[in-house]
Amino acid sequence: MNKTPLLLALIASLGLGGCATLVPGHTDVAPSIPVQWPAEAGQGRPTDAAELGWRDYFTDPRLQQVIEQGLANNRDLRVAVLNVERARGQYRIQRADRVPALNVQGQMERTGGDLPVNEQFTAGLGVTEFELDLFGRVRNLSEAALQQYFAVAANRRNAQLSLVAETATAWLTFGADSELLRISEATLASHEDSLRLAQARFERGGSSALELAQTRTLVETARTDAARLRGQLQQDRNALALLIGGPVDEALLPAGNNDLQLLALAPPPADLPSDVLLRRPDIMAAEHTLLAGNANIGAARAAFFPSIRLTGTLGSSSTELSGLFDSGTRVWSFLPTISLPIFQGGKLRAGLAVANADRDIALAEYEKSIQVGFRETADALALSTSLDAQAASQQALLAAATQAEQLSQARYDAGLDSFVTLLDARRTAYSAQQSQLQTALAQQSNRITLYKVLGGGWRERS
Repeated sequence: MNKTPLLLALIASLGLGGCATLVPGHTDVAPSIPVQWPAEAGQGRPTDAAELGWRDYFTDPRLQQVIEQGLANNRDLRVAVLNVERARGQYRIQRADRVPALNVQGQMERTGGDLPVNEQFTAGLGVTEFELDLFGRVRNLSEAALQQYFAVAANRRNAQLSLVAETATAWLTFGADSELLRISEATLASHEDSLRLAQARFERGGSSALELAQTRTLVETARTDAARLRGQLQQDRNALALLIGGPVDEALLPAGNNDLQLLALAPPPADLPSDVLLRRPDIMAAEHTLLAGNANIGAARAAFFPSIRLTGTLGSSSTELSGLFDSGTRVWSFLPTISLPIFQGGKLRAGLAVANADRDIALAEYEKSIQVGFRETADALALSTSLDAQAASQQALLAAATQAEQLSQARYDAGLDSFVTLLDARRTAYSAQQSQLQTALAQQSNRITLYKVLGGGWRERS
């Protein structure tokens, strides 16, 4: 019968704990975005990108290896992973307060003075200061820690998504600049040949000094572009090395225009709703932060109500250490403590005001993250249509400019056109080559951006 009060206290604490909650029942979210994408976004919109693994989207084996290296070595992603581990530990610490902590306690007490020295030995199993969670304060704090853990985990996925997209974009940028450098060097070599011929004609009196000077402008323009692109290419390599956390294997780098092929996704159904954005990791993180804010309000409200803490032990007590566990030495103690806040100097009200403000901030951030996600996706969709049209036009322009240069060269050689006409045709063809490649890169980069803003890139496989 001596054990009965302690056992009843433990059963009551587990049964009554968390039986009430003061969390706000409903939080209105009004991001004010359309339910459908704008009509001008065009066709060819991507399907559920969040379910499409990056290996299934980026099919080049070299790019896959570069992305894999980045996922393994990127320091920002490593910090994001460690933050998840830290948040998991904080949640487990907070969750532990929901159950009684059992401790083995041992004590020796010696008293003396004018009276004879007295010794008392005790040992037992006890619960210390366990809060009976009648109003859900402890449970709400645990829920807030859990939602914060989910938010950090979503941020880790968002960091991976961004890393995959940035790595792919940097890889393609290096390939585009490599091709631009090849074009500039080939153009420079061609113009240098023309300059030598113009110099020879000038020395024989077959051409003017103006024609020689105009040819030299073509040479120097191409030489300037080549020098600029060599520096840009080294910067591209350094940026890619930083993303993947180490040197880039030369064999994994793109080399040539063939590496800039279009990345396409199957078009989605025509009524694809805008709420697909809710699967983006950054929006999910904002949502979990909002839920954590609601839980903290519940904990702040519960602080206004009485709190009951239980302390109890069950063990043995004896005046001699050798007889501590003999029969007839069992003892128990049960010490419930109730605390009712009366005057706290405004501390509790201030705590509730802070919790409400934090929740409202989280709500605004959640709504903003949805708005930002919608804008990013709508922009990428609109730009996709524009870039597709630009790419087709640039390809036609390049073909026409190349043909015009060839015809102009033939007419100049036949003495039918002036050198000014040929000079203009060469400049137009050179500019068309550069513009076509830059448009192709912009088209690729935008498709990667569209894949990212729709939540794709944090899964490895579909």
